[in-house]
Amino acid sequence: MRRQATCACGGLTIALEGEPEKVSSCCCQQCQRRTGSFFGVTAFFLQEQIVSVKGEQKTYQRVGESGHALIFHFCPECGSTVFWYPLARPGRVAVAAGSFADAGFPPPERMIWTEHRHPWVRTPKGIKLYDRAP
Repeated sequence: MRRQATCACGGLTIALEGEPEKVSSCCCQQCQRRTGSFFGVTAFFLQEQIVSVKGEQKTYQRVGESGHALIFHFCPECGSTVFWYPLARPGRVAVAAGSFADAGFPPPERMIWTEHRHPWVRTPKGIKLYDRAP
């Protein structure tokens, strides 16, 4: 199966082959700021699953609450973060799951950094919860 994630204006895309290795949601304050929402949802793929990356992009590097660096790739036109490289997970690419705009996309298996979760955010039954990173 080939999947394509796209920014809001369609200028930056990443196409991947196959299923994600893991889907995770994160409530850390940095993900809240990055998404403009109360948590982010990330699909982790192996870098070898990347079929193509097209469009102009800018990067932003920061250190996460875990202490590990991340290199974000975003569209300079609309500002959407489409994918990033978590340096703590070599050989992986993280993709903003909402960028797939696919109602059939696999749901998150876990929610991390729940110590920052807003009290009204509810999680599906069976999802693993972690106060911080596991």
